[in-house]
Amino acid sequence: MITYVTRDNLNIEQYDNCISNAVNSRIYGYSWYLDIVAHEQWDVLVLDNYIAVMPLPRRRKYFINYIYLVSWSQQLGVFATSAIDTQLVTQFINTIPSKFKLVDIFLNADNNFEDKNVEKKTNYILPLSPSYETLFRNYNKGRKSNVKQALSHNLSVVIDYDYRDIITFFRVNKGHEVAKNESDYDVLDALITHVISLNWVECIGVVNEENILIGGAFFLKDDKRITYLFSSVNKEGREKQAMSLGLNYIIEKFSNTNYILDFEGSMIPEIASFFRSFGAIQESYYHYKKYSLFR
Repeated sequence: MITYVTRDNLNIEQYDNCISNAVNSRIYGYSWYLDIVAHEQWDVLVLDNYIAVMPLPRRRKYFINYIYLVSWSQQLGVFATSAIDTQLVTQFINTIPSKFKLVDIFLNADNNFEDKNVEKKTNYILPLSPSYETLFRNYNKGRKSNVKQALSHNLSVVIDYDYRDIITFFRVNKGHEVAKNESDYDVLDALITHVISLNWVECIGVVNEENILIGGAFFLKDDKRITYLFSSVNKEGREKQAMSLGLNYIIEKFSNTNYILDFEGSMIPEIASFFRSFGAIQESYYHYKKYSLFR
């Protein structure tokens, strides 16, 4: 039986155990992650004794309750400790309380769900179990050349780079092009502060010969996935292939492990091509959006 449980009444230990042990675990699903990105305004659909869960970030505006897409969270949806089929996902979707007049949520790649209100989205992943030599061989010719080009420019990867400097770097070089507001950056700051305390993040900077930052990125790291959450480069970084070097560093460091590198997208052809060039595999996740203002 699927039950609607408010955040205040949630058994946090059982909930987080479900996320951790889920066959489709994602870092976005943990209670602490949702507390940060949804400002503790989220509830959950729970199957039986927490064998499957579906978190529901919620808001209320003009007396209308709705479920919305939270920042820095690509895939939520149904998480379960055993295989997930379409019927289970449908049951969860149909159990969302009718008080929510808009449901707008990203479902994860294991939530294969066909409906007129669903749009497929593209993501890329790279299993890191092979050796680095094998992984590098699977880069396309251009990406291999780009990594060598970055090394020829004497670029260096600096680990544990100050994450606030990377956020500021992004805002200066890219902030005017993206739809992020001040609260989004505040949430990102709080999120990275917390994952640093858990040792669940890799903050890297790529610097030039003068030790000046020209690219940077955050990679979230749980027990199963390394998620490419955030990055930025400036003009020099693009020309000198700073992020080719940064991603190559992560791939080399975590090669021969059971991690999956999750590139978090993309539907933008140029970015998708960049991810594929590392030998990444395409997968689909799902955007479910339904208005029910009169129900």
